[in-house]
Amino acid sequence: MIHYFPYMKRIGDIFKIPGLPWLLAAAVALCVALLATWYGGLNQDEGWYLYSAQMVRSGKMPYRDFFFTQGPALPFVYSAMSWVWAQGSPLSGLLGGRVVTLVFGLFATACAVGLVRRLVPEERRGKAALVVFALLACNVYHVYFTTIPKTYALGSLFVLAGFLLLSHRSPAAAFAGGLSLAFASGTRISLVLILPVVGVALLVRFREFGWRFLWFGLGGAAGLFLTYGTFALDPVSRAGLLAAQNYHAARGGFDPMFAIGSVSRLARGYAALGMVLFGVVMTRRPASGEPRLSAWQSSILWMMGLSFAAVFLLQLSAPFPYDDYQVPLMGMLTVVVASWYCRRGGAAWFAVLAACLASFSSPLLQEWATYGQDRFWSRKKEMTELAKLREAGRLVKALDPDGKDILTQDLYLAVETGRTVPPGLEMGPFSYFPEMSTEEAEARHVLNRERMHALVESAPCGIAACSGYAFAIAAPSCKENATDEQVRFFKTLKQNYDLVAQEHDFGQNATTLLLLRRKDSAR
Repeated sequence: MIHYFPYMKRIGDIFKIPGLPWLLAAAVALCVALLATWYGGLNQDEGWYLYSAQMVRSGKMPYRDFFFTQGPALPFVYSAMSWVWAQGSPLSGLLGGRVVTLVFGLFATACAVGLVRRLVPEERRGKAALVVFALLACNVYHVYFTTIPKTYALGSLFVLAGFLLLSHRSPAAAFAGGLSLAFASGTRISLVLILPVVGVALLVRFREFGWRFLWFGLGGAAGLFLTYGTFALDPVSRAGLLAAQNYHAARGGFDPMFAIGSVSRLARGYAALGMVLFGVVMTRRPASGEPRLSAWQSSILWMMGLSFAAVFLLQLSAPFPYDDYQVPLMGMLTVVVASWYCRRGGAAWFAVLAACLASFSSPLLQEWATYGQDRFWSRKKEMTELAKLREAGRLVKALDPDGKDILTQDLYLAVETGRTVPPGLEMGPFSYFPEMSTEEAEARHVLNRERMHALVESAPCGIAACSGYAFAIAAPSCKENATDEQVRFFKTLKQNYDLVAQEHDFGQNATTLLLLRRKDSAR
């Protein structure tokens, strides 16, 4: 590739200083992790994922006791770590949840680094490890979405750990790989497609892998039973689990423009990976040819590529295919591209430099620093969104020092204050199904129009917190609730609560937060 760009050789000579590429990548990765943790914008999903873990910690079960739309693995794994963000902890609130998720994301990157070392010739292992580390750990977009508490970090960890285990040759490793990939599907349901793709590939390559497809299948079956078996055997839980899948299906439809926009934003987020892929094409094949891979290594890479394609297309077919849905898959793609790139003789320093430049130019950095532009003037944030959430949490505690609950659909505020929300609001803004019958809403642990109105009117919560998301979203379509209905709820709220404080530019997409105290609890 040096042949095509002037001065590239001089830059490459600088990066030949021993340890310099790793030192630069590590320094950038540290900065990116700190930025994503403290400056990263708030996301409504963070609250209800952490809140679901707290519910499990208190003895509640997803689907049976509260509505939940993803696999059950995350609430159970995070429940074991909920002490990190519990009240009284140095990392109490959402910050602690982000630190836990960041650790899972870093472990996933470590698995990717270990995996690529097993899938390239021995003389290219160090280079390939550096390329994968730089493309993942130095990527602002990737690190942000594997730092905020969603399914992406844990799902990515299970996926990459599964393939890392499969790269070993023992039957026990095949069993453990199937187990890990089943746990991935228990974290994010769409990842379940990886199991049949890998299973069929192992069977097709029977001459090479032998009976390992059977061990893999046993591991996958055991993982699926451990993840979903309890819920499948209990009729109430099974109904809740099926209702959760109906939630996804009920959104319906497909808009190709949404899909195009999703791929475009994803390509921008992984610009450095795109540059490395371009480098593969531009790098001249060595005169002696590419170093040969073993059939085992080649098969694992093909399995990863096919798994990526299968789940990518499935998620792209969703009614609203958000670009971040693909984040748990990008570790696989990075390993495949890095293996190819390094076997073609691509320079590791180019990948490091591309990752650093792409992170420096990421639009997320500007989003974290400003609220956009008001005509000619940029609206600079006086504090980070996370800091403003923590400030709002302190204000809630000051207004209601002895309270244990809060009426809100902004569940990250409930997590921040260590309070519970009334039953039916466990999924925050996604808990309101206005057209559902009362009987079905009670069975699904969600709120319909009548139950929501009754809750606003009679809930014993001393404090209500309403942002721009309050009463605004109608599930399962997630369209905006009718204006007259929103007005009706706010009128009922006004009859029972007094406005005591407000925070402008609060939370996801900077809406106004209203803090209200119940009239009979005012002092």
